[in-house]
Amino acid sequence: MTKILVIAKNVFQEVVRDRILYIIGFYALILAVANRALPEYAASTEDKMFLDFGIAAMSAMSVIVAVFIGTGLVNKEIEKRTILLLIAKPVSRGEFITGKFLGLSSVLTVLIASMTAIYLLFLQFGNVPYSIASILIASLFLCLQLAVINAVAITFGVFTSSLLAVALTFAVYLMGNITQNLVQLSRMSRNPVMERISQGLYLILPDLSRLDLKNDAVYGLQAIPDMATLLGNAVYGLIYITFLLAIAIFIFSRREF
Repeated sequence: MTKILVIAKNVFQEVVRDRILYIIGFYALILAVANRALPEYAASTEDKMFLDFGIAAMSAMSVIVAVFIGTGLVNKEIEKRTILLLIAKPVSRGEFITGKFLGLSSVLTVLIASMTAIYLLFLQFGNVPYSIASILIASLFLCLQLAVINAVAITFGVFTSSLLAVALTFAVYLMGNITQNLVQLSRMSRNPVMERISQGLYLILPDLSRLDLKNDAVYGLQAIPDMATLLGNAVYGLIYITFLLAIAIFIFSRREF
């Protein structure tokens, strides 16, 4: 565990040195602009639009970070051949992958926590009605969703090029948010082939809609699922992360350098 934490700490420091936390300032700037611009274009709905825009921007910016940084965590070490130095040390490849995952996940958690605090400040000073509990729960599940995307990015980065890994990870993210809709549409079409394909995609791809509570944060606490549903969705995300990391470790353990 000590070795994993050392790797995670190094990843955290490396990502911070790349000035990725500047995104927090960029997010604050975007919210300031939206706070000024939305009342000019919204007819008495600017509060709801600002609520929606703030959490959607938070999600979009953090997903971009997770995809582009996550796919390069392992691939960059392979391309620069620094992986040869790392695997020569008394560190297993499983510890290496796990440490990389935890390091980037900690960066993403800091990003979400900071942006959530800024978001709440804008809501407070703008006198926008909101439910702090629903926003905090949505932010917590956003961290879990990003952890899943992080695991997907690392898994693809282990055996593909950086560009292809980015494309595949974005594809998984987009498909993972609409798998339930695809299943419903295939049932409406009554096409057995399409139904089997959609069911297969639903089983293979992560159902990211389970971890997406943006609408619940916008519409208020009463729309949040019950505790049993939230706990079940959280366990689902953790199981999927474990499964993806196991695949990444299995593939990485069999690579020759």
